[in-house]
Amino acid sequence: MDHDREREIIASVLRGNRQVYALLVDAYQTPIFNLAYRMTGSLPEAEDLAQETFIRAYERLWRWHPEKSFFVWLYTIGLNLIRNHLKRERRSETRDAVWAEGPEQGNAEAQAADHPEGILLEDERQRMLQACLLKLPADLRAAVVLRFYEDQPFENIARVCGISLSSAKMRVYRGIEKLQGMMGKLE
Repeated sequence: MDHDREREIIASVLRGNRQVYALLVDAYQTPIFNLAYRMTGSLPEAEDLAQETFIRAYERLWRWHPEKSFFVWLYTIGLNLIRNHLKRERRSETRDAVWAEGPEQGNAEAQAADHPEGILLEDERQRMLQACLLKLPADLRAAVVLRFYEDQPFENIARVCGISLSSAKMRVYRGIEKLQGMMGKLE
């Protein structure tokens, strides 16, 4: 969704037309859910956190500055909620097994009859990657998720995380290094 359209929708919501907020939810529900899922590894938690992100954004919509990106503002709210959630929940090593319930699981099973070995190997690699991702510190995990799963430029990562551009780059590269090290040990 382009910035002008976002401004129109938000202005309409702030004038009392609450129904048009659904357009923003429709536009950003998948990336917000994916962020929450990659950060927590849990479908139910990701659903709850994504919903809470949109509720918080709606309640604070009047704080959004029209000259700034709504997407970055929304992601910042989502990431802060996720960080607070992770601090409260303190993940344990048993969290690694959660990936088996992930959204790709159903697709892999449905396609396994056609290419069972390749699909099962890729599915296993994705599970290993998600398990390693969940072991990263939350700040590195957020940067990696935003860069590689959400395809965000470093500038947006810096804004969402509230850090400098060089710090955003460093977090992504440190996260990748740690992931490569963990994956190397598993393979």
